[in-house]
Amino acid sequence: MSTSSIEDEDLGTRPRAADRATGRMGRPLRRGLLPGAGGILVAAAGALIAVGCFLGLYVRPTSDDWCAAWKSRDLGVIGITSDFYRTQNGRVANAFLSGVFYGDGLAGTKILPTVIAVTFTAGLVLLGREFVRLLGGRPRLLVLTACALVIQALLYYAGTRSYQVLLWAPATISHTVPSVIGVWALLLGIRTVRHPRAAVRAGGFAAAFFTGFVLGTLSEPFALVSGLLAAGAGLLALPRLGLARDGRPFTWCLLWCSGLVCGLAVLYTSPGARWRRAQQPDKESLLTAGELRGTFEDWLHMWDAVTGQWAYLGAAAAGVLLGLSSSSRFHGPPGRVAAPGEPRRAVPRHMLAMVLLLPVPVVVLGSFAVVAGLRSGYGPGGWTYARTWTSYLVPMELALCGYGALLGARGGRWPAGRRSGALLGACTVAAACLALASVGALVPNLRQLTTVTVSRAVAWDAQNSRIRAEAARGAADVGYRPLYVGGLAEPFFTADYERDWVAACVSKWYGVDRIHRR
Repeated sequence: MSTSSIEDEDLGTRPRAADRATGRMGRPLRRGLLPGAGGILVAAAGALIAVGCFLGLYVRPTSDDWCAAWKSRDLGVIGITSDFYRTQNGRVANAFLSGVFYGDGLAGTKILPTVIAVTFTAGLVLLGREFVRLLGGRPRLLVLTACALVIQALLYYAGTRSYQVLLWAPATISHTVPSVIGVWALLLGIRTVRHPRAAVRAGGFAAAFFTGFVLGTLSEPFALVSGLLAAGAGLLALPRLGLARDGRPFTWCLLWCSGLVCGLAVLYTSPGARWRRAQQPDKESLLTAGELRGTFEDWLHMWDAVTGQWAYLGAAAAGVLLGLSSSSRFHGPPGRVAAPGEPRRAVPRHMLAMVLLLPVPVVVLGSFAVVAGLRSGYGPGGWTYARTWTSYLVPMELALCGYGALLGARGGRWPAGRRSGALLGACTVAAACLALASVGALVPNLRQLTTVTVSRAVAWDAQNSRIRAEAARGAADVGYRPLYVGGLAEPFFTADYERDWVAACVSKWYGVDRIHRR
């Protein structure tokens, strides 16, 4: 027997000096720095998200809320779904969810931010666990939770339209909820392709098509971005490339994309979508040189706004902590060999590299597709509708976190020694400080959001009581004072009352003939 093979066997019983040094260097990180950093981030980012959930109690109708509220009340879930398909925009899944959340008055819209935060956190933690196992590490719940909360805090508060991204139900249903569904669908896809039973896999494949169809009729921007991601992943998963053991991942991606296409086809060909396109003035095709140049300029403006927010780097910093905490270097006592049932590296390095690089073209092309759609629907200023940016900001943040985790995992496998231990400790502190600073940078935005939301709710409640009292006395024309929030439309946004759809929906909600400015 060779000397090297004898040494390999002895690793399980007699730890070498380097292994003992590794354990001594890793113990302070494992027992002190990393759990402490994770706990602080959970407390800080969790507090910000908890405030946002609490603000849900102060959400009051504005803009599209008025129309969704009275239609859900008077027409029911099926009625508003049919109305969207026939007369509005064809987003039947969007209408169905609106009917569910507005069906009990305004209570559903108040708890929606909490529903989003809880389900998104759980989904991101489970997705992070799968990613850590892909790296060959062991998931740490505290740091996984910290990453999930930091990513969400950045998503909700780092942009220019925090109220619309988290609190305004029409926008959250259209642009935030799809990302939550997408994360859980990805988890279902992972379980589907791994399950040994054919019947379970068949159910998972059917769920992939159905979920894709639903999202195709829920949010066009998310359908475009998720379609790009699924198409890229499906190509990488072709069995002939050797990156997947069989055709199950490719089949799942194919069914997902097929569902998206079918959903978008139903939306695009609906009477409501045709009516909406007919209301738009004639304009140049997006494929003309002038429109392509304008779309590219809008895309640059949008990315200038995104890259101007340095706080997004907090996602990468949180990822570094995740990689360090999950690195096999810090698992167990010195010289301990992983048990047969523990997770190991499941994929070769070249596959991991290709998977990690996939988000780059997805985010670049997906963001351009979002801008093109906004320019087509809303004109040159459409790129400023920042609530739609969520569709590509989520994969961007997840990619940053993943890259940081890979960097941290590699750092955790540096050769043992006092210098490397001190350097890893310094890196841990630096990453924790950057992540905490990025969360702290969101506090002014949240403070302003809190002030505006609560003060408007107080004024809205007083006005609501007055209008209801007047309507109860038989008034057919009541006074209404616009209460603006989140850059959204209120009654009298146009001088032509006949075209004021917000005022018309307010009148329907209160059961009066019309309203006038108070």
